[in-house]
Amino acid sequence: MLLKNYRLEIFNSKCQPGALSVHCFAHLDQDVSEALPYLNSVLGGFEYVKDPPTVSFKSQGKLITVHGRKIAVNALKDEEEARKIVEWLKREINDAWEKRDLIEPCYQGMPKPGIIEILKLLPKTNCKECNEPTCMVFATKIAEGAKGIDDCPQLGNQKKKLLESYLQNYSMGS
Repeated sequence: MLLKNYRLEIFNSKCQPGALSVHCFAHLDQDVSEALPYLNSVLGGFEYVKDPPTVSFKSQGKLITVHGRKIAVNALKDEEEARKIVEWLKREINDAWEKRDLIEPCYQGMPKPGIIEILKLLPKTNCKECNEPTCMVFATKIAEGAKGIDDCPQLGNQKKKLLESYLQNYSMGS
């Protein structure tokens, strides 16, 4: 077992102090850097950085970044959800590490969707119903994996289907 212990740090966003969600850092007692290329292969990270090694991906509706000694997770309901996701990730890291002889390590991220392509399919009303100041910011959050299609209440069925189809090319459907 590579990762044995961690310490959770739960905090509110400094940029959005009134937000209903929290973020967390899991400070790792063990360095998992060597496992990250294997984790990237297994979980299909959309961003991989070689130095220092980090992998980012979207899972369970969350944007997750794994560093050698820290895991960052955004937009959590509470500490219980944070602990559940970090425990799941701990199992994934250890499983990928234990099966590394059977896994082809991946040192690059997946292709990313275009922000302008996403924006073209949004209503472009800047209504703020998605809790973002503009549709451009919302499109950026979708491209990063921090927001999903269902977060736009004004998105009509036809545009929603087109956007879902576009994002499926990047494994980022809603």
